[in-house]
Amino acid sequence: MLPIDPSRIEPDDIGEGQATLEMEHEEAIEHVRETCEACGFGVPVEFSPSELLNEKVDADRDPYYVLGACNPAMADRALDETLRIGALFPCNMVVWEEEPGVQRVYHLSIMRIARLIGVAPDNEDWESIVEDTGEIVDEFFERL
Repeated sequence: MLPIDPSRIEPDDIGEGQATLEMEHEEAIEHVRETCEACGFGVPVEFSPSELLNEKVDADRDPYYVLGACNPAMADRALDETLRIGALFPCNMVVWEEEPGVQRVYHLSIMRIARLIGVAPDNEDWESIVEDTGEIVDEFFERL
């Protein structure tokens, strides 16, 4: 039995954001990377689960790519509040091909999820981190 009823969670509860890009997959990955960097996120981790699975288990997956974004100032603040947050690092921006020439960009707020599942405190300092990271992600989607 799950401790949280997923049917009662709203997209805003988990900081869900998404956008559609009408461009090729590789172009979309580069655009997401550049937009992350323009908004203050570094991208220290990148990988293609689809390439890995297609190679390892002959999965025949459509293009799917993860960019692990990190804003160092926000990460530092979050670690000051709880060291457990590192288990959710980095903030992932996911790009998948819905159809040729159409890519979906998807993100969930690890800061909101951490609070929701009890990994992070439910206090004013954490709420400030949630708000500040939310503003950066909002800027990301506006620029995207």
